This record gives sequence, C-alpha cells and structure tokens, in this order.
Amino acid sequence: MVRLQEGETITTFFVIKEREIKRAANGSEYANFSLQKNDQIIRAKLWDITDEQKGQFLRKAIVKVEGKVGAYRGKWQLTIHRIRLATEDDPITVGDLISKEGVQREELWQDLRYMMEEVTSKTLQSIIKQLYSQKELRERLTTIPASQHYHHTYYAGLLDHIVHVTQSAISLLPLYPNVNKNIVIATCLLHDLGKTETFTEAIAPEYSLEGEYMGHIALSLELVQDAAKEAGIERGNHELLAVKHCIASQYGDTSQGYGSTVSPKTAEAVFFQHIKQLNATLQALESVQEAAHETWTYSPMLKRKVYTNLDKRSKEG
Repeated sequence: MVRLQEGETITTFFVIKEREIKRAANGSEYANFSLQKNDQIIRAKLWDITDEQKGQFLRKAIVKVEGKVGAYRGKWQLTIHRIRLATEDDPITVGDLISKEGVQREELWQDLRYMMEEVTSKTLQSIIKQLYSQKELRERLTTIPASQHYHHTYYAGLLDHIVHVTQSAISLLPLYPNVNKNIVIATCLLHDLGKTETFTEAIAPEYSLEGEYMGHIALSLELVQDAAKEAGIERGNHELLAVKHCIASQYGDTSQGYGSTVSPKTAEAVFFQHIKQLNATLQALESVQEAAHETWTYSPMLKRKVYTNLDKRSKEG
C-alpha cells in the first residue's frame, strides 16, 4: 500500500489497469491512467503524451512513475512528471503489484480444500468435486479478483472471498441448528464460480463476452447444472435446487435491484445472503479506508460516503 499525502512527490512502480487517450483544449493529447499497486488503484494523468509513449504505456504494462499527488473529486490523483517501462533489472513483477499484502494464494487454496470436507452430502460432494477438478477453472479461481471495482479487487481476490465466506458459515452455523449445513457450505463453495468465465484475466480484468451477456449468477448456475448432469444428478434433485436457489438469491430481495434473480425463500438462502454481503461490504470498506485522504469518503459499492477513521490511522502510523 502506497501511503499518500497531498502535495508530495512519489516514485514507485505500478501496473496499468486502464488507459484512455484524450485531447486537451489546446489540441495536445494526454493520457488518463488507472494504476494499481496491490489493492490500491489510483488515477493518473500524463500531459502531452507522445506517439512513442502511446505505443509503450498500454494496459498490463509495468511502469515506474514519478508524480505529484493531488486530490480530485474526493480521490487521489497523480500528475505524472516522469514515467518509463520496467526493465528486467528492476526488482518488480506483475505479481508483486496485483497481490494484496497478506493474501497467500497457496494457503487459501489449502484452506478451501479442507473446508470442502465439511460437505457430507454425496450429491453435493459430487458436484463440488466435478467442478473443482477442472484445471482451467481452478487456475482462474485462484488468480482472478472477485470484482473490478467494488470488493476483493486484487489478485486471488475471488479465492479470498470464497474462503472467508465459507469460514464465516462454518463458524456461525452451530448457532442456527435448523439451517442445513450441507446446503450452505456447498453454496459458499459454488456461488461465484461463474466469475471464472465472467472476467478475461487476472492482471487487468475486463468482462468476457459471456460475462457481458449473462452475468456471473447465470454463469454460476450453468456451471452447477452442467456438473450435476455430468454426475448423473436429476434436475429436480432437492439439494441441487436448494443450492441453486441460494446462488440465484445471493444479493437479497429482488426489489433491492442488486442482481438476485429471485428473492431468498429458504433459511439457507437468507443465511447465505447475509454472510456473503457482510464479507463483501466490510472488505470494500477496508479498501476505501486504506486509500482515503478525507474523514468521509465515497464508497462505490455502498453508493454513499463512509467514515474512514483517519485520526486513528494517523496515530497508528
């Protein structure tokens, strides 16, 4: 995490997530960048960009930037003074720049494998194994972010989200003995697998053709149904339907407009919806707080300003 202060000049490495070429009023061209370092994304502007620079500073490129920190509409922005491509001699890799400090992909994967054993239903076990045995799905699951802009936006963010949602469920389920553990844990493991087909890559993810057309909920349901068919499970199987219902209603009541295709109608769906949203919302708040330079900062996920507790952070620093 790059700790920023308005007016300071910083020199550090970033990966370019997005780039847009614009034309100024005087006719010269400039570039707007979205630059990433770990789970922080900052806007940056390079004035009077040359044709050579336009050919160099593309999406996914690693760059060393010297720039002055400013604020624009409540967010940090860099005015770039100098910029160059990283070289083989620079001690930096793309993995260093798109990972979140403390998030260990291998450890998370091992945690997830252990938690799969919590599902004792043979029907649901067969679906989980059918999907997680697919090498390409597993590779994408363990590298892509959970979203582009809202929560868990870093390398292996989707894996981090699934692991923590599952851990939360395992911890809380003993307090609710009437909630079916197999349905909930299976849902935790399966609910976002459609994102492996929604995003194009881990470094600078964009929506795939399938992602734009269908959305990740529909794609998750298709993957689960295909796996069930491969395992010889009938479409009307009650456990299969219960898990698909939880996936379809994961964003709560349809009247809220967050993306559910049906409102939660079972105890398991209500339980899952709340632990998923708790994890996503708190992580989004954490990201806003870490990058904030004002006491109240806008959260894109919550669509309102949130308290960032800058006084406490400054004392800790």
